[in-house]
Amino acid sequence: MTNRQSRIFAVAATAISALVFLILTVDSHRQFPELTHSQNITPEVTHGKDVWHKYNCINCHTLFGEGAYYAPDLTKITQHRGEAYLTAYMKNPSNFYDEQKHRRLMPTQDLSDKEIHDLIQFLDWVANVDNQGWPPRPILVTGGMVAGSAEGGADPPGAKPVDEGDDPMAKGERLFRTASPACNSCHSTSPGADMAGPTMAGVVGRAQEILDSGDYQGNAADAEGYIRESIVTPSAHLVPGAMYSAEGTSFMPSGYGDSLAEEEVDQLVAYLMTLK
Repeated sequence: MTNRQSRIFAVAATAISALVFLILTVDSHRQFPELTHSQNITPEVTHGKDVWHKYNCINCHTLFGEGAYYAPDLTKITQHRGEAYLTAYMKNPSNFYDEQKHRRLMPTQDLSDKEIHDLIQFLDWVANVDNQGWPPRPILVTGGMVAGSAEGGADPPGAKPVDEGDDPMAKGERLFRTASPACNSCHSTSPGADMAGPTMAGVVGRAQEILDSGDYQGNAADAEGYIRESIVTPSAHLVPGAMYSAEGTSFMPSGYGDSLAEEEVDQLVAYLMTLK
């Protein structure tokens, strides 16, 4: 190749690369409003973003892969923790920690009720941005697992496929990983491994103990009914302890009665009934 041909090749390659970059940039900006659901940016969301920066949350936490890695990634946090939980957590994080066990603690920031509410609105807006799977491996809430992709619905890596021929318990086990929010983002199935919610190991025995305690306030007649009630109407009976409820509301998400079909609830209960 002569010098003239080399110059022509370099200029042409540069021009083509610049054109491709320009096209991709324009196309990205064309999609931003839909991907970021910008029509849902309210004054509360904007103020919540200001709260996020005011208290330097990014010094420990990560959004969309940006920030520090000392604490969990919060890109999808509102899809795994309800507003009641997040509100109580931000008011007094020490209620959710054992200092001797966890050592590194979330500082109490003394946020106002308005700041907490708007920060949660901001995080909820973030959680609903179509981030197209980025970051690919976010830091998760301690011990948690996010089922499938950022949009949810797929099985996590290594999950056993479940088809229509499998029994209800097998389908319930799959729902435990893939419901939205995924049950295993708050509950483990290992003995003694409490997370945001108690471990499901031994849940049948604990359910019966609650029913027999004389303090039970719900409407279930047996352990199976109690587990079903805990899924569909979690505030029917509040388990004592600051980690599980506040101001008469359970931290357990309350939307499963709407998001799961009755048959799916049956399958999930059937699986949990095996964890004795």
